Amino acid sequence: MSALPDCQYCRKDQRLQDLMIEIAVLPASTLYLFKEQTHRGRCVVAYRAHVNELFELSDAELTLYMRDVARAAKAIKAAFNPNKINYGAYSDKLPHLHVHLVPKYEGGAAWGAPFEMMPATKVHLSASDYQSTIAAIQAQLGKI
Repeated sequence: MSALPDCQYCRKDQRLQDLMIEIAVLPASTLYLFKEQTHRGRCVVAYRAHVNELFELSDAELTLYMRDVARAAKAIKAAFNPNKINYGAYSDKLPHLHVHLVPKYEGGAAWGAPFEMMPATKVHLSASDYQSTIAAIQAQLGKI
């Protein structure tokens, strides 16, 4: 489970900072706000060590990680009240275990369809809107 020199999650380098903002360090992972906010509250839960597949984790590690995913999803639900949260675990091009948490809103973008990883028309927030979104999630994390 060593870090790869080209892994943005392990290095926490500019590639990661261009896409996400750290919200919180959780027991088995780090929670990030995805800067592209077509789906208000969209986050990524990245496992703390460099693994690519869920089956690479021990039962105890898997339990901790999935608790982090569920806790983050619950915080997003409480903060923004989406109708559904979609879970996406993709790493074809980025071999590091991470799960996208994508709040979906009835009548909103991609309702009833898979979300687009990087939509053609992107929604970016102001610095203060990113901070208030992060604060809303952090507040809910503190209650869970």
